[in-house]
Amino acid sequence: MRGEKIMHDLDNLTAREIADGYTFDESRNAYICTDCGKVFETSEIFCFADRYFEASRAVRMHAASEHGNRLSEILLSEDKYLQLTDNQKELLRLFSEGISDSEAAGRLHVSPSTVRHQRFVFREKAKAAKMYMAVWEMVTAGSVKNKIAAGSELLPVHGGAKMIDERYEITEEENAKIIASVFTSMEPLKLKVFSSKEKKKIVTLRKIAGQFEKDRKYTEKEVNGILADIYDDYAVIRRYLIEYGFMNRTRDCSSYWLQ
Repeated sequence: MRGEKIMHDLDNLTAREIADGYTFDESRNAYICTDCGKVFETSEIFCFADRYFEASRAVRMHAASEHGNRLSEILLSEDKYLQLTDNQKELLRLFSEGISDSEAAGRLHVSPSTVRHQRFVFREKAKAAKMYMAVWEMVTAGSVKNKIAAGSELLPVHGGAKMIDERYEITEEENAKIIASVFTSMEPLKLKVFSSKEKKKIVTLRKIAGQFEKDRKYTEKEVNGILADIYDDYAVIRRYLIEYGFMNRTRDCSSYWLQ
């Protein structure tokens, strides 16, 4: 069954990635289809129906055209974590179509009250799942924070960090060694290589973020100018500064600032 392969990597996929059908591999700078493993590198342009698209759009088009309706695929899976009866799965399909409780009841030959009750049960389960995930994230983040607090030589985690884990267990000694290995000059700051290793990436981004002024808004052109003087592929650095929470920006990318 095609749906069986969707849930194979729950430990490494977020709920959003499971729903989308693809993930972004930072070390390869590429989007990966979670169904078939096809790679869409950000440096390439992809052709669909005589039109050309960047990787982020291409992977979505691939998932839709090659792997069908995502919800149906997931509901077809027989993974132990998806504990739903056939009737519940069918009801969820109907809900996704936006039909009314009365229409759903008619198709399933049950009473509207039964459908309303099941919709309520689904909502409560979704709330419970959110609460569990919130607690689990706090537990895992707190574990690392306590380790950091216990060791004075560990560098503090920047305020905008989105997922605090072992990547942030960086000692002052490690920080100095990494900086020496990836930068060729401190004044002016020049980056030799942008490593795919997480600790090196965080140390590099922290150092580069220090080139920006706190409480100042920058245009994208200004950000590009500062980063281009540090590293040739400034677009990659800009993206990771945002992704790792060192900087933030407006939705239209007209304004950037330090977190």
